[in-house]
Amino acid sequence: MNRYLRLSCLAGMAVLLAACQSAGPNRQLVLREVPQQRGPAIEGDWVDPNGIVSSFNSGRFETRTTDTNSLLADGSYTLVSDRLVEIDMTSRVRGTQSQVNCALVSPSQLNCTSDSGSQFSLARRAAG
Repeated sequence: MNRYLRLSCLAGMAVLLAACQSAGPNRQLVLREVPQQRGPAIEGDWVDPNGIVSSFNSGRFETRTTDTNSLLADGSYTLVSDRLVEIDMTSRVRGTQSQVNCALVSPSQLNCTSDSGSQFSLARRAAG
């Protein structure tokens, strides 16, 4: 009986292997293109209602005027999650340091709150 069981198992394995082999060379592999991610969704230029431009680029943060391109504030940012960002910045106008927390509420809007409690929104700046 033990011999019969071994032969049955070997025959079953042979059938399974043959089934796998028969699908071999004629089987086509379908590749799907995976969209390339351009980095974190926060990267790029954002503008406040007064036209001041804030830039997020590889962990660096800057805010500049649109007319003279003068630096108003700079610092760094950390992605807490795909929707939350912490900004540590120094105001070059006031000479103060602060932390700002922002939530990405849509691909084109950031809602932010500074450590002093002031709130503001930034809109993604159109390319061009």
